[in-house]
Amino acid sequence: MSSTHPLQEIVEDLHARHAGRGDGEVATYIPELGKADPEAFGICVATADGRVFQAGDAERPFTIQSISKPFTYGIALEAWGREKVAQHVGVEPSGDAFNSIELEPGSHRPYNPMINAGAITVAALLHRRYGAEALDVVLDRLGAAAGRTLSVDEAVYASESRTGHRNRAIVHLLLNFGMVHEAVEPALELYFKQCSILVTARDLALMAATLCNLGRHPQTGREVFALDSVKDMLSIMLTCGMYDYSGAWAYRVGVPAKSGVAGGVMAVVNRQMGIACYSPRLDRRGNSVRGIEVCTDLANELRLHVFDCMNVGSSYLKAILAN
Repeated sequence: MSSTHPLQEIVEDLHARHAGRGDGEVATYIPELGKADPEAFGICVATADGRVFQAGDAERPFTIQSISKPFTYGIALEAWGREKVAQHVGVEPSGDAFNSIELEPGSHRPYNPMINAGAITVAALLHRRYGAEALDVVLDRLGAAAGRTLSVDEAVYASESRTGHRNRAIVHLLLNFGMVHEAVEPALELYFKQCSILVTARDLALMAATLCNLGRHPQTGREVFALDSVKDMLSIMLTCGMYDYSGAWAYRVGVPAKSGVAGGVMAVVNRQMGIACYSPRLDRRGNSVRGIEVCTDLANELRLHVFDCMNVGSSYLKAILAN
């Protein structure tokens, strides 16, 4: 009889199953990201009680990119309140690419905080509240969610800042409509820096587990986010977290998630586990090819979809975790 935990066996099987996939391309529009090893591949699952199961390159560092967006949105909600944040950024899926230069008709708000326009607006709100200390606030909260001190990859940050002309166009459009304050350059630099924070798949799994554990880190016990913030973060991740694949993701996988163009994918199974995958080969929408397939397979095998009619209290998953 095997002494390996069933969830560890599942993670290892998923890694072996998808390691041979060669489709997708590493992001190159940020030059520094183009240096990533296209064969890098790690999976990690962290449970609400703090157990960790991983395979492959789960501890290889990469930059968080857009996976930072739900976390900074949560920080902004707690700094400004839901009503104030809603004046500047909406909550509707856009159906457009993540870097679309498009605002809501009438209100001129970004559609949601998971696309670049919305995340830049959130960064501007954080800069407006915290000034020069905003990056320290972001690093502290994301580090608390990961359970360790995090830092910025300065080379990726410099590459993003040097080539981020489209994001500069977005922030000036936002300024034109009064969605951001006039200190647009430092606000935009904060956005570039938050995207350049170094993490691992293990970090992301624990960050997701913090969200699944009602905002409290499952190992350190630190309360990182308030309950209301967690609810809003998970809601926006479910509807908008996977760029213009969000509808298909909700249909196929059915759990809140966020992806990033460095190859990370993070998913949250409420009250049960956080899931993370790192593989820098991306599809045309900017999502990790292996990351999507790993999460899809895991959701199907463990019946994780929030609307799965067989998922009565997630009894199957609970039975596995009882071991």
